[in-house]
Amino acid sequence: MIRLERLSKVFGTVTAVDGVDMEVPEGEVCVLLGPSGCGKTTTMKMINRLIAPSAGKIFIGGRDTAGQDDVALRRSIGYVIQQIGLFPNKTIEDNICVVPDLLGWPRRKSRERAAELLSLVNLDPALFLRRYPKELSGGQQQRVGVVRALAADPPVLLMDEPFGAIDPINREVIQDEFMKLQAALRKTVIFVSHDIDEAVKMASRIAIFRDGRLVQYDRPDDILAHPKDAFVADFVGQDRTLKRLRLVRVEEAMMADPPRVQAEDTLDTAVALMREHGHGSVVMVGPRGRARGQVRLEAADGRRGLVGENHEPLPGTVLVGDDLRTAVARMFEHDVTWLACVDADGFYKGYVTQRGITHLLGATYGKRS
Repeated sequence: MIRLERLSKVFGTVTAVDGVDMEVPEGEVCVLLGPSGCGKTTTMKMINRLIAPSAGKIFIGGRDTAGQDDVALRRSIGYVIQQIGLFPNKTIEDNICVVPDLLGWPRRKSRERAAELLSLVNLDPALFLRRYPKELSGGQQQRVGVVRALAADPPVLLMDEPFGAIDPINREVIQDEFMKLQAALRKTVIFVSHDIDEAVKMASRIAIFRDGRLVQYDRPDDILAHPKDAFVADFVGQDRTLKRLRLVRVEEAMMADPPRVQAEDTLDTAVALMREHGHGSVVMVGPRGRARGQVRLEAADGRRGLVGENHEPLPGTVLVGDDLRTAVARMFEHDVTWLACVDADGFYKGYVTQRGITHLLGATYGKRS
């Protein structure tokens, strides 16, 4: 969707961007990272020609943008900035509809679009369409800034540190809302950030810049597992293995279809099953397979009776679709080394252990995925 070929920008005697080659596939989020002055923001601004390139080419949807009118190009690309830039004298509805109005959309169509987009970021149109920016919190204004950039349904969205000025709690919320929005709309996004954690969370691909050059362009897990050089390794941080926890789902690390018992089974059966598999506990499931509790070998060995009369509550569970960061946090919360893994309906699917997570992450350091 977006292709940069030998893209460069020179300011006087300073080369801000030096021969960047990069391609962002349709529907993906590419985060540009690097220290201040590395060229990431200049690169992004050349895409909609807020800064004119000194050399090289930019293609969007296979079309060379050099032959397009600057104003028409910018109206076809959504743009979100950290300062938000809402017009204080316009309602939220009119702010969102700025570009559709400039493009000559019918008023009814543009206003329906504004209401639809507000709903997608959890702002009730009935409450917010007629308000003015000063009546909204900073986080609410930033959501409006994002949906305004999407109002004319552009295929490409540029975002310049859009969440940098928001407090950490609201930042997480808005990041999550943007990811849900992106999953629904599948825009091609170039996103400038200074935050490696934000990039790991949100990016399909990460581009790391240094002194105007593109040092490494890869998927987040590959950058964390296989930094190209010492600069990239230092930039992503010594805790890069911990950062990878966000990228791997529980279902990738869990032991699937493990042994299980039901309430009507005897403790002898449960003990024999645990000994057979070398486990210190076994999960008790209900008649349809939902996780209901556990039996511990230490507590059951040598006792008689039924599982249903002697089981204990599970210390915690984790969803198969959660990331490993969630799983590890829950293990620490409950002071355990394993968790039962369930689906959204509570059905028992497997278990995940600290040792299994460590092995999975460690195994990928020796190979490229």
